[in-house]
Amino acid sequence: MLVCLFTDFGAADIYVGQVKAVLHEYAPQAAVLDLTHSAPAFNVLASAHLLAALTDRVPARCAVLAVVDPGVGGERAPVIVRADDRWIIGPDNGLISVLAARAKAIEVFPITWRPAQLSASFHGRDLFAPFAGMLASGALDTAQLEAKAGLDVDFGAADLPEIIYVDHYGNAMSGLRATGIGRDARFALNGRPLAYAHVFSAVPRGTAFWYENSLGLVEFAANGTSAAEQLDIRIGSAVMTYA
Repeated sequence: MLVCLFTDFGAADIYVGQVKAVLHEYAPQAAVLDLTHSAPAFNVLASAHLLAALTDRVPARCAVLAVVDPGVGGERAPVIVRADDRWIIGPDNGLISVLAARAKAIEVFPITWRPAQLSASFHGRDLFAPFAGMLASGALDTAQLEAKAGLDVDFGAADLPEIIYVDHYGNAMSGLRATGIGRDARFALNGRPLAYAHVFSAVPRGTAFWYENSLGLVEFAANGTSAAEQLDIRIGSAVMTYA
């Protein structure tokens, strides 16, 4: 089984390697794919919308290990969720809730298993990675899991009119799905109205615009330069409709 990783651990830090080492220990034959390790740090709401968009593009019958967990070691529960034909392992803090709310069918199972050693601050390595590894290797009998009624924290299926991710080009992705939005629509960021363009080259160099990105979300960009710098936007910036 393929294991996809979605975290805010940072690819340049020490944490991702430790998680992958544990996955290899529990599921040496499993393929591991990095969705991102630059999810919005501390921002569970934005990360939940990014996770939903990315998970929609991963193969069926895979496991997604999702960790943006500022409350690690606290009262939030660890869960494994079956959303349609994918498994998602992570904290029940809202991170999994958007993709779960948009799924046609879901089942939620508390993770009651605990390893012999569990650090207070690194459940991604010590709890979620072993559980994902056992699932990927077939060592976990999912038929023995006991379901609960639903997630404790649920953000719902609605879109988020905020910036949820800014890439290294300075393109700013929103939590708005572009399906059903007319191409004559205009959005405003920090009071700056932006019209639609199909691609970067459709506007003069330096011009900012909105378009439907490859994940089907409304994204803000500028031809040949950073839209984030030009528009002074960051994760959490509000996206307004412009009449």
